[in-house]
Amino acid sequence: MKRRAAALLLAVWMALSLATLSAAAGRNIYFLAVNDTVLPLSDETMPFWENGYLYIPSTIFAGDVYKELEIGYIPNQSRQLLVLYTAGKSLHFPLGESYAQDTDGNAYYPGAVQRNGIAFVPAALVAEFFGLSYAITNVTGSGAVADEDRGWLVWLRKGSYNLTASQFADAAVPQMRARYDQYLKSKETQSEEVPTVPEETEESFPGKSVYLCIEASDGAQVEAVLDALGAQGARAAFYCTESFFREEGALLRRMAATGQTIGILADGADPLDQVRRSNEALYAATCGKTRMVYCKDENGRKALEQAGYCCLAPDLDRSSYGLTGSGAAQTLFQRVSARRGDTAVWLGGNVTAAGIKAFIQKAEQSGDRCRALTETAA
Repeated sequence: MKRRAAALLLAVWMALSLATLSAAAGRNIYFLAVNDTVLPLSDETMPFWENGYLYIPSTIFAGDVYKELEIGYIPNQSRQLLVLYTAGKSLHFPLGESYAQDTDGNAYYPGAVQRNGIAFVPAALVAEFFGLSYAITNVTGSGAVADEDRGWLVWLRKGSYNLTASQFADAAVPQMRARYDQYLKSKETQSEEVPTVPEETEESFPGKSVYLCIEASDGAQVEAVLDALGAQGARAAFYCTESFFREEGALLRRMAATGQTIGILADGADPLDQVRRSNEALYAATCGKTRMVYCKDENGRKALEQAGYCCLAPDLDRSSYGLTGSGAAQTLFQRVSARRGDTAVWLGGNVTAAGIKAFIQKAEQSGDRCRALTETAA
């Protein structure tokens, strides 16, 4: 009997171990480099995407990084405030809020996000505010990570370098591989010491993620849709026209503050120039930019992807039908339910608050959730 019990325990332990290894396969690995040094890699401080923005840990702005970039940080837990500063300039992040402020009271979006007891800050905002250069390079298949994993290198630098982001990524492969191997060893040690089953978090849910992607061209319509999303606690992706970026600064700030994804609708003869102009207007409104783009023209899409933009490839194109009421919501729900896995839906501009509300309610009843699209999900 004791032998059977021991064998059963061993089998259970092996099954848990295999499940853990299987869950770890195919993960997204984000390296962070400052100037010419790749920083240590860990789950607690790894950069991540949220609502279309890449976040980096504020804790890097200390020690050698402080010396390299001359940017420091002051965490003030008692006042729930994080301050990043350099000579004569500082950026204040009220923790738990969706914005940051400079010493003149100017607001910047988005704010800091807390994870694992660490405040993470939006890389694009910090780079723009403090005059740093910032790039993200896909290093999957370069040897930096195992074949089953997907790797990216986030590069923050001060001053000029005679290297493109791609050239630096190639040169940094040995550093990244060393950091990656250390990361895997630390995870193996943790697994051997305490076999655990991941606890369910607020991000864990039984259904699929549904990414509703909407054309934003009419301010009044978008405002009503934002009201409906807010009332339901849901999020969506808004691909805005160039005129919307120029004319609707308040709605853009609302999108950024409420965690909606902001993308660019590129439909001109020169999509790269259109995206550049749209990002300039977005930065003027929110002090942030986006790499999320929707372009139907195949040649334009290829040019944008080669330039480093993330182009939407929807799983369902419902722009010919729209989402204007309960009937359209029921039809869309049936189409989404028939698909396996997460689903990105292009709705175009024919969307109403009533249609959005009806679909969200049906989705949530089945355990699905309407979420903001990120680069890794697009």
